[in-house]
Amino acid sequence: MAQVRRAPLADQAAELLLERVRAGEWALGEKLPGETTLAPQLGVGRSTVREAIRQLAGRGVLASRQGAGVFVTALDAPEDWDAVLRKAGIAAVIEARIAIETEAAALAAVRRTPADLRSIRRALADRGAQRSDIESHVDADTAFHRTIVAASHNPVLLDLFDSFTPRLRESMIEMLRLRREFGDDADHDAHAEQVEAIADRDESAASARSRAHLLALRDALA
Repeated sequence: MAQVRRAPLADQAAELLLERVRAGEWALGEKLPGETTLAPQLGVGRSTVREAIRQLAGRGVLASRQGAGVFVTALDAPEDWDAVLRKAGIAAVIEARIAIETEAAALAAVRRTPADLRSIRRALADRGAQRSDIESHVDADTAFHRTIVAASHNPVLLDLFDSFTPRLRESMIEMLRLRREFGDDADHDAHAEQVEAIADRDESAASARSRAHLLALRDALA
């Protein structure tokens, strides 16, 4: 049976335990052997086993139940969110934007305050002024879209957007470099129309314009 050979021991022990879970050694809901059994199997001390179990509990694979033991709660660990985003292609990033931003636009139309609307209009003006440099344009565009997500007053959507921003920035810069054109009047007008829909509290129009804009970006990749 494989044993840990390299430090950090707890990380290595966690990976070995995860491999055994993936291999089906323990079924979903099954109780793991105790620390005194696992420690010699992995070639580490009991405290290292406890730390490895804590790591896998944090990843949703195992759960410690007071007085009962450690149980399998998932047959694999979800990949780290940042790693998922790093691997995502441009089209996948845009499709995820559609999921987040069309709903945010609809909510913003319903919930936006006068202060929100002022922030959105300022961001739109700044976006319109940044048309000569790709990176500056992408940063201004991202800031504009963030004001709309913020105006949805949904903290989960805003957290998703913020966690998404580094990969979003990278993808948009890459896409605009491929297209070699950006920030024309038609593009700016489409964003302005979305702002007016939010200002008019037109939920369906705000959502539809957000979706149409992002679908056009995705389709331009074809």
